Amino acid sequence: MSEDSVTSGSTSVGLAPRWGRVLMKMSGEALLGEQASGHDRKVLERLANDVATVQALGVQQCLVIGGGNIVRGASLAGSGIDRASADYMGMLGTVINALAVQAFIERAGVPTRVMSAIPMSAVCEPYIRRRAIRHLEKGRVVLFAAGTGNPFFTTDTGAALRAAEMNCDAILKGTQVDGVYSADPKKDPAATRYDRLSYQKVLADDLRVMDASAIALARESRIPVVVFRVREAGAYAKVVQGLGPHTVIGGEE
Repeated sequence: MSEDSVTSGSTSVGLAPRWGRVLMKMSGEALLGEQASGHDRKVLERLANDVATVQALGVQQCLVIGGGNIVRGASLAGSGIDRASADYMGMLGTVINALAVQAFIERAGVPTRVMSAIPMSAVCEPYIRRRAIRHLEKGRVVLFAAGTGNPFFTTDTGAALRAAEMNCDAILKGTQVDGVYSADPKKDPAATRYDRLSYQKVLADDLRVMDASAIALARESRIPVVVFRVREAGAYAKVVQGLGPHTVIGGEE
């Protein structure tokens, strides 16, 4: 799709979405906004509006939100807490974030379901693959929480796993930058953004877009990973339509 297409506001006019079912992954830190911890209401509202816009395009959506704004298991593991327990604490943080995001998405008029890999029926549904697919088919946004339900696996890997299980057409990785660069653009003004990369180059060059397990799983499942800047209003909807700056990993190689 051409980036010269007519646009109105934050979304394009009359453009069909590039994919029919996507999983959008973003870090918990993205919910901080200008705050030191917790959740920024403005960020939650912007995310909810973007999700509602993508929903209006007819795209089935899954979301995976990290827990780094609340607790990071890897950091706790170095403070005297054993790694497995620290990772479980991080998983609980993702459930808190999923519930917060759910509240704002539903305020935007979009039905949702939170499904946790760790059963906690008092607050959300347990993850059941067939039920999750049914929710998507009914037009509900599904938020997957608690990673894979196992320690030693990141939310990136959990996102790649759920994308494969849901038969998603793409994984959209929302980051602080508008794609993958040859070097850190904040430190190297000569750094250039890649339009497309192979899974192998990401792994071989250790580009750290997602962890190696997630990239390997995406490659095996033949699901492209699309990296874009999530903090800009409307960027999520634009990238779903193939617009705006982004980097595609895999796909047609």
